[in-house]
Amino acid sequence: MSINWQAFWLTLELAVLVSAILFVLALPIAYWLAFSRARWKFFIEAILALPIVLPPTVLGFYLLVALGSRSPLGRWCLSLTGHTLAFTFTGLVIGSILYSLPFSVQPFAASFSSVDPKLLSASATLGASSRRTFFRVVLPLSLPGLVTGVALTFAHTMGEFGVVLMVGGNIPGVTRTVSIDIYDQVEAANYASANGMALLLLAFCFTVLAIVYGVNRKKVNQRLLTMAAAK
Repeated sequence: MSINWQAFWLTLELAVLVSAILFVLALPIAYWLAFSRARWKFFIEAILALPIVLPPTVLGFYLLVALGSRSPLGRWCLSLTGHTLAFTFTGLVIGSILYSLPFSVQPFAASFSSVDPKLLSASATLGASSRRTFFRVVLPLSLPGLVTGVALTFAHTMGEFGVVLMVGGNIPGVTRTVSIDIYDQVEAANYASANGMALLLLAFCFTVLAIVYGVNRKKVNQRLLTMAAAK
């Protein structure tokens, strides 16, 4: 049984990068979804949730077209760098960001929505700006949800298959991730190696999620104890 560590470290790099980018991108989107009263907000929510219900091959196909040489973006990248974004690590990052976006936005928005409106009103009454209220009130109280969103995004990216295969192909050291390597090993009837990679991915993702949920549970218990002591 052999482990393709090159594929594992590439997948880990992809997951870390996507999680960091989505944390920055999803925060303002989730904040707007949580507090906006726009009547057309449901339309944006539906668009953001599409990657959850769409088959990965559908999303991957349209991403491949958008990043390929036939699209304006693809032609612009081709003229600028000499190659398109399709079948590159950068293309994988873009595809993973779009595919994992709801796994960041939805937990973030749910966490923001759970903040007591009375605290926001009290902060405004004391003269705090919206920005200061966000960083001093909303963000600290939403921390467990934010951590959960980052963890789900990370674990989801680690296990992606359809989108990364469509957008990145199967180039060793460039776009071959753990899930694609497992598929290759099964296709070659090398079940021992496939089992080794699958167990590695399973153990790694389970460990990450167990740590995150354990930390969140501890924080929630501490908050409950603080509230009880205040009463």
